[in-house]
Amino acid sequence: MPMNGATPLFALDAVAIDIETTGLDASRANAVQIGTMPIVKGVLRTDRACEQLLNPGIPIPPSSTTIHGVTDEMVRDAPPLADVWTRFTTQWENQVVIGHSIGFDLTVLAGEAKRNKLEWRKPRALCVRMLATIAAPTLASHSLDALANWLGLEISNRHRALGDAEAAGRIFIALAPRLQAKGIRTLAEAERACNGLTAELARHSEAGWVPPVSEPDDAEQGRVDTFVYRHRVADIMASPVIAVSTGTTLNRAMEIMASHAVSSVFVTSTGEAGLPVDQYAIVTERDAVRHIVRRGAAALDDPVGSIGSRPIRTIREHAFLYRAVGRMSRLGFRHLGVHSETDTLVGVISARDLLKLRDGPAVELTDAIDEASSSTELALAWATLPRVVQSLSAEQVDARLIAQIISEEIRSMTRRAAVLASHAMKDEGLGDPPCRFSVLVLGSGGRGESLLVPDQDNAIVFERGEPGGPEDAWFADLGARTADILDGAGIPYCTGGVMAKNPDWRGSVNTWNERVDRWVRQSRRQDLLNVDIFFDAVPVHGTWSLGNDLLDYACAKGSRDTTFAKLLGERLASVHTPLSMFGRLKTRDGRFDIKMHILFPVASAARTLAIRHGVTQRSTRQRLDGLMALGLGNDSDIAALQQAHILGLTLLLAQQSQDIGHGLKPTTSIDVAALNRRQKADLKKTLADLQNIPMLLRSIMFESGSPGPASSTSDRD
Repeated sequence: MPMNGATPLFALDAVAIDIETTGLDASRANAVQIGTMPIVKGVLRTDRACEQLLNPGIPIPPSSTTIHGVTDEMVRDAPPLADVWTRFTTQWENQVVIGHSIGFDLTVLAGEAKRNKLEWRKPRALCVRMLATIAAPTLASHSLDALANWLGLEISNRHRALGDAEAAGRIFIALAPRLQAKGIRTLAEAERACNGLTAELARHSEAGWVPPVSEPDDAEQGRVDTFVYRHRVADIMASPVIAVSTGTTLNRAMEIMASHAVSSVFVTSTGEAGLPVDQYAIVTERDAVRHIVRRGAAALDDPVGSIGSRPIRTIREHAFLYRAVGRMSRLGFRHLGVHSETDTLVGVISARDLLKLRDGPAVELTDAIDEASSSTELALAWATLPRVVQSLSAEQVDARLIAQIISEEIRSMTRRAAVLASHAMKDEGLGDPPCRFSVLVLGSGGRGESLLVPDQDNAIVFERGEPGGPEDAWFADLGARTADILDGAGIPYCTGGVMAKNPDWRGSVNTWNERVDRWVRQSRRQDLLNVDIFFDAVPVHGTWSLGNDLLDYACAKGSRDTTFAKLLGERLASVHTPLSMFGRLKTRDGRFDIKMHILFPVASAARTLAIRHGVTQRSTRQRLDGLMALGLGNDSDIAALQQAHILGLTLLLAQQSQDIGHGLKPTTSIDVAALNRRQKADLKKTLADLQNIPMLLRSIMFESGSPGPASSTSDRD
């Protein structure tokens, strides 16, 4: 798999290298020593260092020996570079090569390959000299010794290949936080910044060195298996599960599996189905075969209660299939139980089911988030997302579905961060949670409409306790640790402070109910942005019913108070046109803000009307569908909002994934010049249609609709 440009520098997998040579003319010099040291997830692996003396085939000039100390006698019995070529070049296959003035080393390798007719493919590379020039442009010298001294690093074995490789690796790791402070966080951003150092690049070129960095190659985006991103576990699970009692014999259980053409049965004390997952064991075909091998024919009469495996491993019924693929791979299991939002076993999915659907392409998003043990590992999992988004966009997958996938990852990141935070608190002697609680994701993550410019929007509701009390203090600590982990993993702190570490975004059930009452009764206009973000909330960790019950309470309150809903809609009382009097798009630096002019007004209108009319689903699409089901509004007007939402997400996700791949900071704006004629026409028509939002709000706000299907606060995106 090619190295992902979205990978954070502090979590990079790379190889630090250095080559000692017969001279300083890189195009003609022969290697006399090579040293490599891996960097794994931002950690220098000295235990995996590799150094090799090389016979250059020509005498080593005394001037070169004076520098690196390698003599003809030392390399007389050493192999030539050609003999160890594959051994070394495979070390950095699909890795980033790190070095000081790395262009020199790359040029030496390219020259050796040409002379010896060896296969050579220039690796992706970063030069610590150039990175240091970015981090500290006024430093008097950017030599290896000067950089080590500036960063307070002790280095040894200078001018020997392994010593210099290790020094370059340590300097790179030390530079990562300094570069992040300069706004350079990812591999692609570092590459782009280095490519902007025209003077330094000219120095490389004038010396005859291969330029150390290049723009990321869009061709690295591989084809993905879109089925597992388009469908949920519930779409292919076998349901209901087949349950047998603990006393059922293995022979009978195998007969049941054969008659139903399934590869597993679940075991409960009475054989009853529809129970919580913790009351089940599972017996698979493989379990049966292994037991028979151990016990022989007598095994057929053994009760399955003594054979079944517990606890069973499960996955949510509304999880995407890529999650099931990743979880099976991580756990080494071939069966997963499927549980509902209330933790009831509702189905089963097997590796056999998934194999029927796979056509070969890679599943890049896996279950890595759920096994991450640190913010660094979370960052690596998160970094795979932009490439998946770009691939799915290229295959014209519905942008709303792609946004749901991003939201699923944000929810999983938040869930895992909360788990890691609570484990750390327990390890430090702070104990278990003092009462039941629920962690909520708010805003676009709750709606299932996240983009590749995320920030944290989260809250915590807990069962009991007063503000400032011991329970509140425990959950304040949990919220702060969760926020720190997410920020370290690449999901930055919310600039508006919508995080559970802040008192306004955590509280007991009673505190939250009082807060909701106050919002509905006396909301101030300046509070409304935060208030309506709350109505997008979805539970992601803890006791989900606490979160869902709170949302039910808030939605009921908001629906009954027409003044509250009207106040929410006042921000959309007039939608300023982003078109000039000649019908041209109003841009800034050639970019047009899609979030401001399309996504915000559409999502806000849908939310406001949904609160007013008791439509409790989260996503904009489902809210608009819910209004139509109630017979509210004109179908063509609602359909226009749906299409506007799709267009806005499609254009913005494509732009963001492209920007990330090229080392640009993703924003909520698109490059208008990159749009084709059809896209520009669709965009202008959509913007014109959205001028009707104020009128649509006024017409539907107090309209009475026919009874529609029951809504649920449980997330179904």
